[in-house]
Amino acid sequence: MKPLVTAIFAALAAIGQPAPDFTAKTVKGESVSLADFKGKVVVLEWTNFECPFVKKHYSSANLPKLQETYTAKGVVWLTVNSAAEGKQGYLDPAAMAERAAKEGNKASHILMDTDGKIGKAYGAKVTPHLFIINKEGVLAYDGAIDSKATTKNEDIATADPLFANALDAVLADKEVPMAKNQPYGCGVKY
Repeated sequence: MKPLVTAIFAALAAIGQPAPDFTAKTVKGESVSLADFKGKVVVLEWTNFECPFVKKHYSSANLPKLQETYTAKGVVWLTVNSAAEGKQGYLDPAAMAERAAKEGNKASHILMDTDGKIGKAYGAKVTPHLFIINKEGVLAYDGAIDSKATTKNEDIATADPLFANALDAVLADKEVPMAKNQPYGCGVKY
């Protein structure tokens, strides 16, 4: 039965198909659904602030700059924490909000997915793992933030910005280059 469940989860989120809807609580206790953002481009960013790959993109301000740049263009940015209670990376909502603020997070909302339903529906494997949903509600990108799977801040400048290139393409209504690629990081702690 387990392989069937995995196959179902894997089939829920597929490039070119409608993105799986979800509802989750934010760190502020508000209920947010993907359907709330109909007609908008939505980014899903899986995070775990204890992961050295996430630390690279926050300590360098790479992720906060991307969040700020694209939310200013009308993109809805949802940072998702799917770490289960008792697992590395789990923080209660208040602690998650405090940690995100300390790290410079500028997402539209920070979602608590401690039961892993959203992460499993999208097949989120690592932190950071990024997804882009276009204005039509179709999954347009599933992959890495960039092309250099290292924890070195200095590698950001010379990496191919796979995610930013994809988001620019989505915003320009163009075909997304490398729409599905291998994300890198720490495994999501379901």
